This record gives sequence, structure tokens and C-alpha cells, in this order.
Amino acid sequence: MPDLLIRLLLAPVLLLQGRWVRRVTPVLPEPPGPREGVSGSGPTLRLLILGDSAAAGVGVSSQAEALSGQLLRALGGRYRVEWKMLARTGQTTEEVLARLREMPDDHFDVVVTSLGVNDVTGMVDPQVWLAGQDQLVCLVADRFHARHVLLSEVPPMHVFPALPQPLRWYLGQRALWLNRLMPELIRHHPECEVVHARFPLQPAFVAKDGFHPAAPAYAFWADELARAISRRMAVTTVSSA
Repeated sequence: MPDLLIRLLLAPVLLLQGRWVRRVTPVLPEPPGPREGVSGSGPTLRLLILGDSAAAGVGVSSQAEALSGQLLRALGGRYRVEWKMLARTGQTTEEVLARLREMPDDHFDVVVTSLGVNDVTGMVDPQVWLAGQDQLVCLVADRFHARHVLLSEVPPMHVFPALPQPLRWYLGQRALWLNRLMPELIRHHPECEVVHARFPLQPAFVAKDGFHPAAPAYAFWADELARAISRRMAVTTVSSA
């Protein structure tokens, strides 16, 4: 059934449930801690983390437990990581693009993104989202010289405990729709890879708001990213030797 027809049929229920979720779901803060720095030892790897509340670490008590801290832990024994995190709760792909356009040119070996949830909840058209992702990849390659861009899969919103049915089902379908478009993007960008961090759907992996990752989920996600980064960096090093 076309998305527009579903929205028309379910609009009253989705609207009421959306308001209810915003009213009753705890608003968790972005955790304290550094958002840039140097960590680890070994060959230098310059890393940029971009995205939304998950990239900013919402759901845990410190950045050490969040994606940035867990990724530094996973990479620190192999690389000297010079890193920066540009993430903010509620950011869409277009808003991240706007922030990047305001930044001066820079150099990063790897860019990691966490984007899509706010595009889903904001009802951004999937093709518009795909075009925004394409612009983002081009921008970080051209202006930030990124050799590798790791796009985190949109999380499985169809299982978020904070969302009632049918809102959970509807947003989940839209998230899956975005994920199905990602192969179309990476076909045109060999520097890109989609990372599927499909952690176990158990209570310990979900924050108390029923919407964000908990520390074990961030660790799982970071390990998946670290493996992809190490593999791609090894291939780059061999090919440039």
C-alpha cells in the first residue's frame, strides 16, 4: 500500500500516538565528556563522527560509554586517533549538511555517520533523504578529504519499546525503506560502506527511554565500526605501499 495512503488512513492515530510519545517519553540529555581529542597509539587515524542523538551518546551517563568513547576504545590499541564529534539531538541529514558547509576545510581519514531516525520521524521523503546522503558523502570527500565514509544503518524502529503500535510499525517501515536505498548510494561511492550494527534486542541494550542505545549497544556498534575501519585502512595502506 502506498505510503501516502497509509498516512491518510492512519493519520489520526499516528498523530495522537506521536503526541503521547513526546509527552511521556523521558528526555535524556547528551552525556558529558570530550567531543574531540587524541587517543591511543600507533599510526595516526583522523576520525570524524557525525549525526544525531545516538552519535552524541544519548542513553548513557558519559561519553566514555557512548559511541565516541567505545569507538576510541576499540581503535586505540591499533591507532593514534585524532578525532572530532559533531552530533546533536534531533539533527536530520539536512541539518548536519548545513553545519558541515559552515566548517572550514579539513582532513579526516574516516567519517562515521549516524543519521536517519529524525528524517523518519520528520517524514522526510526517502528520495530527498537519499539525495541528502549523497550530498553529505560528496562534501566530506571533497572538502574533508575522507577516504572512507561509514554510514550506520538506520536502527530498527519497528522494535523500539517507546513506540506504541501502529506508530512503531509505521516508523519502522519508513526506517527499513531508507536502509533499502543505501545500496543505491554506495554503488556510486566506493569510499562508502553501510555498517549493520544489529545488536541483540534485549532490555540491557536499550536505554531507559526505550528509544536510544544503552552502553552494551554502543559497545556492539563501536566494535562493528572498528572492524570495518581497520579492514578498510589495511587495504588502503597495502594499496598505497
